Amino acid sequence: MKHGIFVLLFVTVLFTSCNNDDDSGPNVITVPPRLLAEVATENDEEIREFLETHFYNYEEFAAPPAGFDFKIKIDTIAGANADKTPMMDQVEAIDVKVSSFEHLLSEEETDIPHTLYYLSAREGIGSSPTVADSVFVRYEGLLLDGLSFDASLNNAVWFDLARLQDLTQGFRGFAEGVPNFNAGGTITENGDGTVTVDGYGVGMIIFPSGLGAFEAVSGPIPQYSPLIFNIDLYTINPSDHDNDGIPSILEDLNGNGYLYDDNTDAQSEEDAGLTVRFANFQDADDDGDGVSTRNEISDDNDNIIIPFPDSNNDGTPDYLDPDTN
Repeated sequence: MKHGIFVLLFVTVLFTSCNNDDDSGPNVITVPPRLLAEVATENDEEIREFLETHFYNYEEFAAPPAGFDFKIKIDTIAGANADKTPMMDQVEAIDVKVSSFEHLLSEEETDIPHTLYYLSAREGIGSSPTVADSVFVRYEGLLLDGLSFDASLNNAVWFDLARLQDLTQGFRGFAEGVPNFNAGGTITENGDGTVTVDGYGVGMIIFPSGLGAFEAVSGPIPQYSPLIFNIDLYTINPSDHDNDGIPSILEDLNGNGYLYDDNTDAQSEEDAGLTVRFANFQDADDDGDGVSTRNEISDDNDNIIIPFPDSNNDGTPDYLDPDTN
């Protein structure tokens, strides 16, 4: 995905731009994007049917044979496999709210629930990441028909989950799904550019197109396509994106798990005429008072003060309060 999906997204933008130039002719009919709510329901039906009619190699994970590679393999429940347990009986589901602005849609829809399904095939021995952290993973992205559209199966790569939540990336479901798994233990370098990780987590994420590219055609990914990701979670790195001393996950002030709708100084950014706005986890001066967040939470020796200072005792820490500094 690091080297494949993001290139595909660039091609998609380029393709869309070219089409917009060509769409000025009188005989061209422009089809507006469909509604999030409509597609979410349709996608969920597709995903549930897939989960009801397919199984994974759960028996190998339960009793690993010699040399087992701990790879998830999916097959259809039919014939000799007619008695297999469907994945529908093994997955967990979470609802993620998506709004139209995340896909730059003109038809306004707010907080439309999208169901994401995840399956933990092997629980890792480490801790779970948050949606604000970076993760070191091997992965493969698939369509429901089994087409592999992107993968890094031999060498793990780093992904910043917070950045994947960004509406311009188109793969928010990946960021929302990975925190449901646990990382592994000790990482050993093999000397050939690869690593071996003890007890890493193995899982699968399936999510609707509203948590993916939605109406955009992204290379081999058609419009409105649910996506599958198989994940090997090696390790995690907690993030402080703006280096202000506050872990990025703690800058999710409303606690909804979405980092981009927490912007304490949005009004001051608007008043300043800024065309680019910065969520708190990206902003080194969260309250826009001209004093950095790090300075407002640190003592004279640059040690962070816990709990964060609240000089006027109004319940709002100084770093979020433009009236104190």
